[in-house]
Amino acid sequence: MTALAWAVTLPPLLGLVAVHPRCTASAAGTALSIGAAASFASAVALGVYDIGHAPAQALEGFVYIDPLACFFALTVALVVLLASLGSAAYLRVEEENGALSSFQVRLYFVFFSVFSAGMLASMFAGNLGLLWVLIEASTLASAVLVGLDAKARALEAAWKYVIISSFGVTIALVATVFLFYAGSALHLGSNQRLTWYYLFAHAHALQPGALRIAFLLAVIGYGTKVGLVPMHTWLPDAHSEAPSPASAMLSAGLLNTGMYAIIRYDAIAHASLGASYPQDILLGFGFATMFVGVMFMLRRGNFKRQYAYSSIEHMGIVSIALGFGGVLGLFGALLQVLNHAIAKAVLFLTSGQFVLGYKTREISEVRGALGALPFAGGVLVLASLAVAGTPPFGVFLSELTIVRAGFEKSPVLAGVFLVFLAVGFIGLIGSALAMATGTAPSALPAPSEPYPSRTGRLLAGVPIVGGLGLLVVLGLFVPSGLGELLMHAAKVVA
Repeated sequence: MTALAWAVTLPPLLGLVAVHPRCTASAAGTALSIGAAASFASAVALGVYDIGHAPAQALEGFVYIDPLACFFALTVALVVLLASLGSAAYLRVEEENGALSSFQVRLYFVFFSVFSAGMLASMFAGNLGLLWVLIEASTLASAVLVGLDAKARALEAAWKYVIISSFGVTIALVATVFLFYAGSALHLGSNQRLTWYYLFAHAHALQPGALRIAFLLAVIGYGTKVGLVPMHTWLPDAHSEAPSPASAMLSAGLLNTGMYAIIRYDAIAHASLGASYPQDILLGFGFATMFVGVMFMLRRGNFKRQYAYSSIEHMGIVSIALGFGGVLGLFGALLQVLNHAIAKAVLFLTSGQFVLGYKTREISEVRGALGALPFAGGVLVLASLAVAGTPPFGVFLSELTIVRAGFEKSPVLAGVFLVFLAVGFIGLIGSALAMATGTAPSALPAPSEPYPSRTGRLLAGVPIVGGLGLLVVLGLFVPSGLGELLMHAAKVVA
């Protein structure tokens, strides 16, 4: 299992071929896509192998593999694969158009590779101190992608991202220190006192006061990565300014990495303090986050900013599902993580076609997409329906599961949850239909084909069509192997 974990983590580093000064976007994109495909295949193999096997650990607990780690690794590896294929097409066009220099393109692929490997490695970090280090390293690598084009707004977004994320990481570090202190009475080595498996096994002996503080600070600190309100302010700027494949990575990869860290702390808090305290905190942050997300989704400005607020909404949904608790709530939360990751990756990759074709990111300047760019316009409508939680897409099934868990917890909270879902649906679908139909203002230039070459259209279309296909499959049924992995992952927390 440890060898498979390395096989998941290391292949994305093939993108480091971009350090060669003569490497082109096509060559770097091809290498990265091959590595991402190998990583995803290894993640699938690891998930299949993990079912029915006991958790494995190595390097004195610094490496730990259980169903929860395998599920999140599978999710992130899938996002890396989709975004890698999208990057190969998107960066090639940006390089040919002169929007990005050869150096910027190579910089993108190098830091994309480091970002991907850091996120995947964090899934197998059994030591919570190491988990903190890997998540911080992923943040620094992704900041380069946000400010890649070196324009004023992009640099401002990158600096805002680094400053706010660093503040959150500092709080997460304090949470780690309090967790270490909570286990001070245990007869464990210094490494073991931050090893998740030992802390979880001895949760009954942890100091409750210190653990309460540790959990609250972990939700705030790692919640900054996740985009929980009020620590979310970096997210709309970063998502809107980054290249669209990088936005997919931020929304569908980095946010899930932060949520993974919170779930690890949640499991320890549940085992030591009972369900009430962690669930109340997660419900509070979850409903506040969902409210802010859906309210800002009603605004029709920059479409990538709107998709960023949709990501904030969905992270609120996952937090609420964790707060509802029980195996049903936890199962729904994990299924929502997977479905949202696929749907948002597809939506952001599709947004790249509008950025390239219409040369704008404003909703008001994109009209008649179904006629001007039929493929992109059609996918925009379908992906928006998927993200908004309509059948037959997977998000509908996961949100339905969360609603069922909510009615078991509190019918009032479940009702509020449904109202927020309806508001988010109105905001997202209204913008998608406005962009897909209608007539563009005559003062605006006609859109151009985003990917002139057949190869570019193929590379750009494969992850989008493949992602939509997966969402339909997950909306109709959960494959037995995936369902079993999800149940085992949910029981790690429950």
